[in-house]
Amino acid sequence: MSSTSFDSGSDQAQDSNGAIFVLFIGIVWVVVGFIYTMRVIAKIYRRMKEKGEAAQAAEAHFTVGENDNSIARHSEVQMQVNLPDETMERFLSDVAREKPTRFSSEELAICTRNFYQVLGSGGFGVVYKGDFQNGIQVAVKVLKDIAMVNDQFKAEVSTIGRTYHINLVRLYGFCFEPTMRALVYEYMEKGALDKVLFGSQRAQLRFEKLHEISIGIARGIAYLHEECRQRIIHYDIKPENVLLDVNLNPKVADFGLARLTNRGSTNMVVSGCRGTPGYAAPELWTPYTATYKCDVYSFGMVLFEIVGRRRNHDPNLSGESQEWVPKWAYDKFNNGELIQMLSALGIDRDDEREKAERMVKVALWCVQYLPNSRPKMSDVVKMLKGGVEIEPPQNPFAHLVDN
Repeated sequence: MSSTSFDSGSDQAQDSNGAIFVLFIGIVWVVVGFIYTMRVIAKIYRRMKEKGEAAQAAEAHFTVGENDNSIARHSEVQMQVNLPDETMERFLSDVAREKPTRFSSEELAICTRNFYQVLGSGGFGVVYKGDFQNGIQVAVKVLKDIAMVNDQFKAEVSTIGRTYHINLVRLYGFCFEPTMRALVYEYMEKGALDKVLFGSQRAQLRFEKLHEISIGIARGIAYLHEECRQRIIHYDIKPENVLLDVNLNPKVADFGLARLTNRGSTNMVVSGCRGTPGYAAPELWTPYTATYKCDVYSFGMVLFEIVGRRRNHDPNLSGESQEWVPKWAYDKFNNGELIQMLSALGIDRDDEREKAERMVKVALWCVQYLPNSRPKMSDVVKMLKGGVEIEPPQNPFAHLVDN
C-alpha cells in the first residue's frame, strides 16, 4: 500500500515538473519572438526615414539666402532649404560614387544665377557656370532643340554617368524636363586644351607638362575602351573635348556622340558621319563598320598637335611648317630628319626631344589607315611613358600614293 502511494506521488511530481518546463520554453519563445519583431519594425522604420531624407535631398540641394541680392536680381525663383548635415553628406557621397542626381530647372536657375555666366557654346548647347551651396563649382550644359537632343542626352548620361576615372570629366547630375535638358559637370578651371595649345600663352607651357597631358588623355581613353564594364567609344576626341583643371590635369569630356558596346564586340555599324573633320578616322566617313580604334586615330591627330602646339594644318604659317603635320612628320622620320622638324617646332633640349620623338612615333602608329594596325590605348600609354620599345612606324599615308 505504501509502495503504491509512493509511485503515485512520484508521477504527480514528474507531471508538475514537465508542465513547468513547457511553460518556461513557451515564455522563452514569446520573448525571442517579441525581440525579433521589434528589431524588424525598427529596421523598417530606419529605412523609411532614410528614404524620406533622400527624397528631401533630391528635391533641393541649394540654399539661397534671403539677403543675396545678386541672385534675386538674376532669378525670379527663390528657395530656402536647410539640409541636415547627414543628408548633405549622403548626397555628396552619392556624387562621389558617380550616381548622377536629378535636378529641377528651378534648382539650375538658382545654381547658375539665372544662367548668367556663359562658359562656352557649341552646336548642341550652351555651358553656364554654377555653384553648389557647399562651394563646389559646376558647369551646366543646357542642350538646344529639345526635340533633337534626346540621343545626345542619353549618350552622355549612359556613358560618363556610370564611369569614374581621374582623366574623365565627372557628371554630377542632369535635368530632364519638357522645357529643359541639361547636364551638370564638374567645373574645369583652365578650360579646353585647344585654348592652351593654340592660345597666346602656349609658349609658356613646359614640354614636360605637355607630355604629362598626352599620357593623361591616353589613360582616360584606355579606361573607356578596356576597363569599363561595357566598352565606350567616344567618337569625337579632339582638343576642344579635353578639359584641364587648375593643375592642368586633362579630362576627356563631351560624350554626346559616345556609344556603349559589349566588351566582346569588335565592330559596329555607324549610322551617319561621326566625329570632326581632321580628327575623325577615315572609316567613319565610309559605309563600312567602325571599331573602337577610331578613337585611337583621333588621339594620334591630337598628339601631333600637342607636340607642335599648333593645328595640324595652319595656312598662316610659311615654308615647310605650312605642311600637314602628320605627313610632314612621317616624311622627316622616314628620311632620318625628325630632329630638324622638332627644331622647327621649337623643341631643342635633349630631354624634351627624346619625349617628342617618342610622341611622334606613337602618333604615326595611331593614325595608321587600317584600324587593325593601330595599337590599343593601354599600349599607347606604355609607349608614351617609355615602358616599351617603339618599332619604326609604317607609312600611314601609303594608300594616298596608291590611289
